[in-house]
Amino acid sequence: MTHAVLKTVNLVKVYSGGAVPVHAVRGVDLVVEPGEFIAVMGPSGSGKSTLVHMLGGLDARTSGEIWVDGKRADTLSESAWALLRRKKIGFVFQFFNLVANMTVTDNVELPALLGGASPRVARERREHLLGALNLTDRADASPAQLSGGEQQRVALARALANEPSVLLADEPTGNLDSRNTRDVLRLLSKVHKDGQTIIMVTHDARVAGLADRVICLLDGEIVDDGRIARRRTGTAGAVIDLR
Repeated sequence: MTHAVLKTVNLVKVYSGGAVPVHAVRGVDLVVEPGEFIAVMGPSGSGKSTLVHMLGGLDARTSGEIWVDGKRADTLSESAWALLRRKKIGFVFQFFNLVANMTVTDNVELPALLGGASPRVARERREHLLGALNLTDRADASPAQLSGGEQQRVALARALANEPSVLLADEPTGNLDSRNTRDVLRLLSKVHKDGQTIIMVTHDARVAGLADRVICLLDGEIVDDGRIARRRTGTAGAVIDLR
């Protein structure tokens, strides 16, 4: 049997800086199998982004366990988490977080190089990803010269450049128009079909429809966890059933 790509055990996050502690995540147990595409939904303040940031080591947990590729990760130091992200975790944020003084080429190639890929392999990955996202002609541009949609597509290419075990996406289409949203979702769908594991936070039910499993959070707890089954019909195409 294959081990889970990601697993949490009674994961808790409490923000205690204010007058009243805020329980952002409450005892989440989650198992993510290789190749799954999971959409995380819920109202604002339900703990979606906090959960995803903890899964990638960007936010420290208060208690509980996080396992990545079968190894305990929540006890790692900050530098060890950085190394783990470099090799196994890709991040896409709502607000891009590109390196401002680097070109598109450098932003996309750098993660692959840091992950140990040769310059030739890093270049090949970059060319493939930029081509898939219609960004080849923007390879020498800086982030400041790009539209918001172009920046998000570059951010997605960067996150996939080191071929991560899991891609964590926090509202990747939240600031995009419909055309750029389609471009991003098209690539997410393609890499998922190629076996990429994806965990994506979204408010958009249409975006969540790409996933094969939807997790709903409320007040920091998982209140629903359902798989989406797609079946073909004779005339109407695909029908989505929430199991």
